[in-house]
Amino acid sequence: MTLPSAPERQKKLKALETLERGFDHATAWAHHHRRGIVAGVVSLLLGTGITAFGVAPFTATDVPPLASRTIAEEVLPVALDAQVEALDQYLLELTRSDLTRSSDTVDSLLSRLNVSDVEAAAFLRSDAVARKLLQGRPGKMVQVVTGERGQLRELIARYPAEDPARFNTHFTRLTVIRDPLGFRARTEQAPLSSQVRLGSGTIRTSLFAATDEARLPDTVASQLAEMFANEIDFAHDLRRGDHFSVLFEALEADGEPITWNQAAGRVLAAEFRNGGKTYEAVWYQAPGTKGAYFDFKGQSMRRAFLASPMEFSRVTSGFAMRFHPVHKTWRRHLGVDYGAPTGTAVRTVGEGVVEFAGVQNGYGNVVYIKHRGERVTVYAHLSRIGVRKGQMVAQGQYIGAVGATGWATGPHLHFEFRQGGEHVDPLQIARASEAVTIPAAARPMFMVHAGAMKTQLAAAAAGTSVASAD
Repeated sequence: MTLPSAPERQKKLKALETLERGFDHATAWAHHHRRGIVAGVVSLLLGTGITAFGVAPFTATDVPPLASRTIAEEVLPVALDAQVEALDQYLLELTRSDLTRSSDTVDSLLSRLNVSDVEAAAFLRSDAVARKLLQGRPGKMVQVVTGERGQLRELIARYPAEDPARFNTHFTRLTVIRDPLGFRARTEQAPLSSQVRLGSGTIRTSLFAATDEARLPDTVASQLAEMFANEIDFAHDLRRGDHFSVLFEALEADGEPITWNQAAGRVLAAEFRNGGKTYEAVWYQAPGTKGAYFDFKGQSMRRAFLASPMEFSRVTSGFAMRFHPVHKTWRRHLGVDYGAPTGTAVRTVGEGVVEFAGVQNGYGNVVYIKHRGERVTVYAHLSRIGVRKGQMVAQGQYIGAVGATGWATGPHLHFEFRQGGEHVDPLQIARASEAVTIPAAARPMFMVHAGAMKTQLAAAAAGTSVASAD
């Protein structure tokens, strides 16, 4: 007998290995798709006998033929019921999500989530922790995992942090889980995560209308108005066709964008084209300093005084002569009136010390804050006061709320600015006040950071759909 040469044997071995790999792939595919083929195979085999036969291995003319034989044996298929019961051992899970509504009951919420589970419904109604699901404000983000028959296996609800002080940093996670002993419920406070997002828009009527159309959170609009308040009067200077691009942090709970209050994190960079001029801002925090906004050349956007004692408001009466609505005479108006609903937060425009906090004549509830350089700011007609005499306050700190106390015909804030005892126009103070500068040692790092932010803003302007608010 002549044996094949070494190369020929190697070639045949490779062919056999190829066949074995193909068989393994076919077996794995069949295992992965076993559910899809079970029914067809069972139907084909039910009530019939099967002839099993063997085939001799690969042969060639130069290899001695191997003995082969045929074996006939009747194979009885397993009963279909037994196979279906075996398939039940494989868990099928379905996941669905929705938001709670003010009109929701346990039954209506579970029905909307395609949960059909009497025990789960009873637990959500009776357990003290689980009942929090429908307590408080609607809009909780609810996710359920169910079996193929709608039985509840897990429910997770995410909603604002129960501690108001952690509203912007944490969220509440309510978990209801089923185990062999029944249902269990627990709550925990978990940190919000952030994801950087891009957006852009074009002004047609107002800033908030444009950000709404661009599907940007309201907090982004408020921050834009704050960042550029010293350069742009958002009540009078906006023009149709003005355009903005923004890079901001979007807050998420377990990877899901939060839906309550349309909250967003800090605006990281922005560009605003207003009346043919372009204004830019980027957030930067040098080591050992407080973070602040700067333009891309390193000039601080922050001034010693904010442009307005409220985040976003409208001027109803300026620093000029006017017909007094209470006294019915022409008088010089020594401040600026901002129209806003009762309860709107009022903040101090600069750091200082509370000189007076209480009730005073026609001012009603009023707060006086003394700043450096013999400067004093006055906040009148408040519905409530949030500071006390002698207290140190930081720029932007909450000091009270808009009201209609004293000589006021409706809810508004009367705001005054006094320099050396003399009244001056508050609207001119912020723009003329000194800027906070970036440390010289931090400038090289800042320029690198600003360049990266500018590149991303260009991507926002070029790559995102521009929204308009007609």
